[in-house]
Amino acid sequence: MERLKCDVALRHIPICVISTDESRERALQSGALAFLAKPIPSHDLVDRLLDRISRFVARTSRNVLLFEPNPERRTKLVECLDGKEVQIDTAGDIGSAMKLLRQAPVDCVVAGAASPEFAEALAEFAETGPIEFGRLNVVACAEAELDEPAWTRLAHASTFSHVRSLDRVLDLTALYGHRSILRLPEQKRQILLDLHQSDKPLAGRKVLIVDDDIRNIFALSTVLEEHDMQVISADNGRDAIHCLREDPDVDIVLMDIMMPEMDGMETMREIRKISSLKELPIVAVTAKAMKGDREKCIEAGAWDYLAKPVDGSQMLAVLRAWLHR
Repeated sequence: MERLKCDVALRHIPICVISTDESRERALQSGALAFLAKPIPSHDLVDRLLDRISRFVARTSRNVLLFEPNPERRTKLVECLDGKEVQIDTAGDIGSAMKLLRQAPVDCVVAGAASPEFAEALAEFAETGPIEFGRLNVVACAEAELDEPAWTRLAHASTFSHVRSLDRVLDLTALYGHRSILRLPEQKRQILLDLHQSDKPLAGRKVLIVDDDIRNIFALSTVLEEHDMQVISADNGRDAIHCLREDPDVDIVLMDIMMPEMDGMETMREIRKISSLKELPIVAVTAKAMKGDREKCIEAGAWDYLAKPVDGSQMLAVLRAWLHR
């Protein structure tokens, strides 16, 4: 699943994951169109799912709902998303947005404004409303941290991503809408290729790896150095904070969660208390891919999440996404 997600040329292929329920969150966050939990209770359920997938594939366009009260910013987001095979419905107020969401299937909701009220309305819909596949897909584009309880509730109820650039909005709406890169305009196609295949966002950038296992540090460093990244490391949370205070040139952090004494969660919370480090990208890395782990990491201050064993291609894709800003 992760390898298909990282290969941007294949991400338009609809995938249904069949696994135990604890894999649901990871599958949908990685771009699966649908998920079936084992044991499958009936053939009828599979038949209905195949029918919905057939109707999805037959649709000539993908539907995106864009909420943004600011007309100028709304225009920029429309320009970012626009294409022959996408239908963009825009709304400048919450009432209109929710009306559109209830009228027809929506492949992805883009929240251009950091509105807790809109997050609350989306969370309620995600928990109770009719959703054709899996979960509601929401991409929030905002420079500020989304730390209000409404956003936390939405992250638990939906497949939720917080991004800080228009390029990432295009990337994730293409992923969740299963848009083919070959049908995108040349400029947008190149944006996605740079995000997922180019070393330009990585070369010369400095990454701090925080992990108490030297073997993990070595394995990750080997991959990153092959892509011309500068790697420094710390084997505990306190040393990591010291490194970040002393070295303002660190561009991104890979933070192991399961560490003794000061674990990754506590370390990230302490890092976010430092004003100069509030906008530093942190990617949480954990060996326990349990339900709710991603949301807990985001709440603690991570911008993204990787599960061990870390897939090299997926890690590079995540780093490109956050460093391509």
